[in-house]
Amino acid sequence: MVGRSVIRLLPVVLLPLVSVLAGAAPAQAEGYRYWSFWQRGGDGGWTYAAQGPSAARPGNGDMIGFRFAVSEDSRDAARPRGAARFDAICDAETPAKGGTKRIAVVLDFGTARDAPDGRTPPKSRTACARVGKDATAGEALAAVAKPLRYNSSALLCAIAAYPKSGCGEAVTAQKKGDDESDDGPSAGLIGGAAVVLALGAAAVWQTRRRRA
Repeated sequence: MVGRSVIRLLPVVLLPLVSVLAGAAPAQAEGYRYWSFWQRGGDGGWTYAAQGPSAARPGNGDMIGFRFAVSEDSRDAARPRGAARFDAICDAETPAKGGTKRIAVVLDFGTARDAPDGRTPPKSRTACARVGKDATAGEALAAVAKPLRYNSSALLCAIAAYPKSGCGEAVTAQKKGDDESDDGPSAGLIGGAAVVLALGAAAVWQTRRRRA
């Protein structure tokens, strides 16, 4: 009787388990691959820019940042990495000059996961743009990171020729952890499935033995 009870219970246990395993694959999320534009505030944190680089006019001593990544929208956009300060970027090699302003520029080319076709992105870098007092963020960027590429809608597509093609295209990205190792069901989940299957097999064997 115990064996028959286990056998009757086995499909009830296994069917939900199969469903869990089937749904354990990495989730898919629509996003866009593009350069996001950031401004650093007095607290040292990055804020997503309310204007595009062709319209924003940072002041002398300001910091601007650009990050290439796959993001769903501005709330999901990845910030430039690193904690460089204005004085560390500009004071050493770009002294102040009358009639100009200095703007620290942070360029974060993103990770291999965000790169088109699995390419290796360039290393992140910083630069100090010394430009006219009325210059825009886009002009400051052009002074230190040519060539730039824009599309017909004035969307910034490439900085320092990266990437070589594409512009804000929609992509399907896998949601993964920081270690990028989420390639399927966890070891614990698979182990649990193995235990349930082993118990079911043992019950079937016991039943057949008694009948014999």
